Amino acid sequence: MTLTPLTRPARLRPGARVAVVAPSGPVPAERLEAGLDILRGWDLDPVVAPHVLDAHPRLGYLAGTDEGRARDLQDAWCDPAVSAVLCARGGYGAQRMADLLDWTAMRAAGPKVFVGYSDITALHEAFARRLGLVTLHGPMTAAMTFLKDPGTQESLRATLFEPESVRTLGQGTARGLVPGRAAGVTFGGCVSLLAAELGTPYARPSAAGGLLLIEDVGEEPYRLDRILTQLLRSGRLDGVTGIGLGSWAECGAPEDVRALLLDRLGGLGVPVVEELGFGHGESNLTVPLGVSAVLDARSATLTLDLPALV
Repeated sequence: MTLTPLTRPARLRPGARVAVVAPSGPVPAERLEAGLDILRGWDLDPVVAPHVLDAHPRLGYLAGTDEGRARDLQDAWCDPAVSAVLCARGGYGAQRMADLLDWTAMRAAGPKVFVGYSDITALHEAFARRLGLVTLHGPMTAAMTFLKDPGTQESLRATLFEPESVRTLGQGTARGLVPGRAAGVTFGGCVSLLAAELGTPYARPSAAGGLLLIEDVGEEPYRLDRILTQLLRSGRLDGVTGIGLGSWAECGAPEDVRALLLDRLGGLGVPVVEELGFGHGESNLTVPLGVSAVLDARSATLTLDLPALV
């Protein structure tokens, strides 16, 4: 199987209603409100799902029960008045509720914009596999990077409203690690979640024809080695045409991480570009998953063939 471009949702218009959900970890109320204010400043109409501020009765790392988090996501997605579903934060928990979603009902609701990263990688994979839909690997409403970094805010705003203006990533920040130029369909996210998805119903059976985009946070080099080695040994990276790297915050000294990435990924014989600006770093640029693009190590850019949204 070869990865093919997925269906692109419609861009947002002023006044659009967007739902904020919490599929993973608990959400600080004050940070959520600050994020909602930013969305309102873009002339959006944000609504908060009922269980976003819940706390699990026993497991403090979850934003309420699996059933409540799944119900929020499904109800928001199936609401015809909602144009986009934005995640409030990552953490952990998306995998626990993915099997509780009614994917048939969500498919019938039609394409919408879906935004998140980190633990939300599990849902990006599920949306690609079950809905055939382009999703946005981008900042979350209550994330500190979104609240504090103007570049992160503008990247998401432009992608949502003016997607043709943000078709190239990497200008001024990225550099090539392995030379070459490759075309493919973007996929990926938090690399530890990609490894954790192996063997689940949502893991795609092939990466052939795919441009792999990966990043992570808080994983020491030996753990990143184990994650990448697992992906390599499983065959999950067979057929990848190129690799774009985001941030590796709290993953050790940059030179150690770079050496590891070259050691594990350089043998694939495909171009590799680092510091593309997405992920858990000080800035988190929005990048679509499921679109055709070109990765060029010489110019150190990732350029989309078409805007992320129609």
